[in-house]
Amino acid sequence: MASYTSYSTASIPFSLTSSRTLHNPIFPVYTSLGLLNPTLAASSPSLRIQKKLKSQNPYLLPKIQCVRETKATPITKDLWETSILNSETPVLVEFYANWCGPCRMVHRLIDEIATEYAGRLKCFVLNTDTDLEIAESYEIKAVPVVLLFKNGQKCDAVIGTMPKEFYVAAIERLLKP
Repeated sequence: MASYTSYSTASIPFSLTSSRTLHNPIFPVYTSLGLLNPTLAASSPSLRIQKKLKSQNPYLLPKIQCVRETKATPITKDLWETSILNSETPVLVEFYANWCGPCRMVHRLIDEIATEYAGRLKCFVLNTDTDLEIAESYEIKAVPVVLLFKNGQKCDAVIGTMPKEFYVAAIERLLKP
């Protein structure tokens, strides 16, 4: 298991090969993620790209971008009408934002639900930051919100982060003939 050294100073090396220092108050976060561990950096393509970009522009700060694979299909306003409103299959749509911590927990539940209800329910996720127009039309004021649609009509909603049983109960009500 790798051990990490904690530093009491806010001045840290930007990259593993540079002696230039930057003020970085969140250094412990980077350390806990293993981002400054030479062993992990050698195998991390994102850090190699960051070091290359840094050599082109020395003022770039490191940026961590979390990419998650999802079983639910991302949806945008361009496909909203054809995928949601004109769908013959019942639809679940999770409204989320990238910065939202509770949304990440709901993402996992929606991924499980998408797998369990494959063929009987279509699952989509909509980023409210990029498609604010749709969120406003359904009066989404906070995230996460899960809306359930049948025959193009909103039938049910689960607001906030709830246990999986809440989502399953709403889906079962939707799927009843």
